[in-house]
Parts: sequence; structure tokens; C-alpha cells
Amino acid sequence: MTSAGRTTAIEETTGFALAKACRAHRVNVGVALAGVGLHVGQEMVLLELWKEDGLKGGELAARLGVEPPTVTRMLQRLEGCGLVERRRDPADARGVRVYLTEKGRALEGPVGECWGGVEEKTFRGMSEEEKALLCGLLARVRENLRAV
Repeated sequence: MTSAGRTTAIEETTGFALAKACRAHRVNVGVALAGVGLHVGQEMVLLELWKEDGLKGGELAARLGVEPPTVTRMLQRLEGCGLVERRRDPADARGVRVYLTEKGRALEGPVGECWGGVEEKTFRGMSEEEKALLCGLLARVRENLRAV
């Protein structure tokens, strides 16, 4: 609201509503993940490794859509928690690959439960059709924004 108590044009946009919803979702995911000892975003690194263990840092950065230094910092934290380990690439002496530890593998179920709980809260009161429509629309929004 402006000082006069009116909403601004920005606050009336769909993008503003989307940003606010994303922020609320991120906070809820953060609270849920804290219960298993993770910070928001760390589960995304683990997700990629659950799909394909032994990725290089650059591969992780590309899959996550972030810069390599960001992945390096995330990996340092995850390694410090004993969830991943970095090992020299046997095929490339200068390369390093990232592998899940047993502790990191064991979080797949609990992280899925965290996201499932937030998913349930997020879509409470919505029909399956409404959820499917929203998911399709968000996929289109994401694709539109990728085109930049």
C-alpha cells in the first residue's frame, strides 16, 4: 500500500501474486526441511544426485540453473554435514565428481515427506483439475521466462 492507503499498480499484477506465493511456499519448505537438517535449496542438489550420482559441479550448476560458485558453496555445506563427498574423477585428473554418502541417500524419503506435506498444505481445498491447470500454467510461465 502507498502512504495514502492505496495499492500500487505492481501489487495488482499477477506476477506480484506469484512472487508472494513463491515466497510463502519457500518459507514453508524451509521450515519443513529444517526438521531434517537442511536449508532451502540444498534438497535440490540432493535431488539431482538422487537421480544421477557422481555429477561434476558444473553439471550440477547447469541442472540447477545457478552459477558454479553457488554450487561450490552448497557442496561445501553439504559435505560439512556429511551428506555428499567430492572425489577426483578417474577419467579426468583435474575433475571432481560429487557423490552422495549413505547419510545423503537416507534423506530422500524424509525430504519427499517434507515436500509432500507442503504440497498438501499449498493445495488444500483445490480439486485435482485445478491443481493440474495451475501446474500447466506455471510450466508455461516458466517456459516464457526461460526465453529471456
